[in-house]
Amino acid sequence: MTEIVTPGDVLGNAAEFQAGKGAYVNDNTIYASLTGSRRVVSPLPDSLDQRATVEVTGHKAHGLIPEPGSLVLARVTKVMARMASVDILCVGSKAVREKFAGVIRQQDVRETEIDKVEIHQSFRPGDIVRAMVLSLGDSRAYYLSTAKNELGVVSAESAAGETMVPISWTEMQCPLSGQTEQRKVAKVA
Repeated sequence: MTEIVTPGDVLGNAAEFQAGKGAYVNDNTIYASLTGSRRVVSPLPDSLDQRATVEVTGHKAHGLIPEPGSLVLARVTKVMARMASVDILCVGSKAVREKFAGVIRQQDVRETEIDKVEIHQSFRPGDIVRAMVLSLGDSRAYYLSTAKNELGVVSAESAAGETMVPISWTEMQCPLSGQTEQRKVAKVA
């Protein structure tokens, strides 16, 4: 019979077993660190340690998770006076499986003239932004930064529904109407 375990469940005693994949030892007790099936693997006959290994198998691997220093692509969802809220779409070049929220704070938009940054002139809802993860932030969102030349808005849509073209590091232009809008534009190589 298969025994399903969750993180924190006791798998056995460290005197009887070795901790395998998905397991850890604390105070001579082996606990599950993953959700899955408890499995006992017999030791090899020529093994010095003749204890069986207890492990957790069948757990689902999680997708990519943003970590400090990771480059991410994110969609701006809301622009407020001191920050922009985003949904992280990709970590590096790979799409994320689950939704991660991020925040770009006023002080993290650019490296210079931080006190003069106006969020609504840097980002608009729907913009696609390349940013770097600064930290895990609070329980609701990752803190992101666009304070490097290669970070910022990489794609934006004009009021006419056209993909805008960057014309400087602070402006993008609609190719249809010719109207310009303020943005913190990423320098794309």
